[in-house]
Amino acid sequence: MNDARRDTEHTSEPAVLDSPKAPGGQFSFDAIGTRWQIDTDQPLSPDLRARILDRTRQFDAMYSRFRPDSLVSRIAAAADGGRFEFPEDSLALFGLYDRLYAATEGAVDPLVGRDLELLGYDPAYSLRPAPDEVRAAERARGRPTWAADVVRDGTTLVTRRPLVIDVGAAGKGYLVDVLSAMLRGAGHTRFVVDGSGDLLHAGERTIRVGLEHPFDPQRVIGVAHLQGQALCASGVARRAWGDGLHHVLDARTGVPVDGVVATWVVADETALADGLATALFFTEAQRLAETFQFAYVRMYADGRAEHSPDFVGELFT
Repeated sequence: MNDARRDTEHTSEPAVLDSPKAPGGQFSFDAIGTRWQIDTDQPLSPDLRARILDRTRQFDAMYSRFRPDSLVSRIAAAADGGRFEFPEDSLALFGLYDRLYAATEGAVDPLVGRDLELLGYDPAYSLRPAPDEVRAAERARGRPTWAADVVRDGTTLVTRRPLVIDVGAAGKGYLVDVLSAMLRGAGHTRFVVDGSGDLLHAGERTIRVGLEHPFDPQRVIGVAHLQGQALCASGVARRAWGDGLHHVLDARTGVPVDGVVATWVVADETALADGLATALFFTEAQRLAETFQFAYVRMYADGRAEHSPDFVGELFT
């Protein structure tokens, strides 16, 4: 999700920290199919950089449905299901999906992966929807759900048929939190971890983050003032490959949404902000606020934009 843009001085690479970057205070790399940037006021040690890259590789090997050797790809290929062991920190990620699934009445479901594949967002990036007869056959088998088709026993996930897990709704935000914890563990207290728009800020000084217009990356619809929190965004235009075809699906129907076109969420944890940025496409904020604490901006297809009373920032439209 890369619709949040940092904007303090209206430059392409704005300053985001309390003081000028020290030499080597910016670490950029590619991971899980996107660009990452970590800004710190002190250079990262070579050891920490290596451990960050190794951790992103571990995440990709576990959760990527785009590589055939990942754990979730093995789950998708298991004709009769099986028992699959995830790492200890999967408890937090899957626990968040439990809460999102319940709060959205099943609209946010990590088993939406097969529907994404049928629409063309598959490991080969074919971007061509499957033939009608293939999709009809899938519907006849019944759409799997997180509540009915997965049993979790601690870190063990038990399945009874092939299931395509897609953690795109919250997975990148979860990885931002993991890397941020590594920075804190190494003594860094002022930083921004930016996973292509899913970002977490740490430090005393507020930064400004531009809310990129979903259909015009040269414009912003507003600015968020962020201090010590996460900001994540989701939009229908970033991963779109045809009329009405994009990656934000209602898992209950397998159909891309059409009423909401972009969302931005501020929360204490990036995984939560990431997941709620997706949930707001399907579920009213008041319903989500019964379970979660967050601020938000939401933009509709007709150009209207709304924000929560506790959103710290300003809208231009």
